[in-house]
Amino acid sequence: MTLSCTVNAKAVTVECEPGDILADVLRNAGFTEVKKACGTGNCGLCTVLLDGVPVASCSVVAARAQGRTITTIQGMAKEAEELGAYIAAEGAEQCGYCSPGFVLTALAMEKEFRDQGIRGFDRAAVKHYLAGNLCRCSGYQGHLRALEKYLEAQRG
Repeated sequence: MTLSCTVNAKAVTVECEPGDILADVLRNAGFTEVKKACGTGNCGLCTVLLDGVPVASCSVVAARAQGRTITTIQGMAKEAEELGAYIAAEGAEQCGYCSPGFVLTALAMEKEFRDQGIRGFDRAAVKHYLAGNLCRCSGYQGHLRALEKYLEAQRG
């Protein structure tokens, strides 16, 4: 089958099988920034934005992306770098393997909160939103501190 979609603001057309997984199709198309790990949608490492919503690309059949917009970490490089600086300042970057999925999810959360007029930092809401992102190194406290400071700066 032919899959046509937009990836990082560029039209992309690739050949794939009907049951192929989005993470594999993206990686085969050269988007190697899409990481793979658990293959079950539980760790968040393969996160991409599908029409602005974070999804575990290892759990999405590629055909679902037909005609849709996909954003990888490269598609939000400027925003990711800014949030990444906060993460590094809090010592939460450790190995960095979880960072792309975490950052994409956090940026989507920030946009959703902004669009809904949510102000301030509700730690419980943030933890709920980020629940699908697994970091084996840091224990999340540095991530939460970094995200809180980043959100404050965005609203300041």
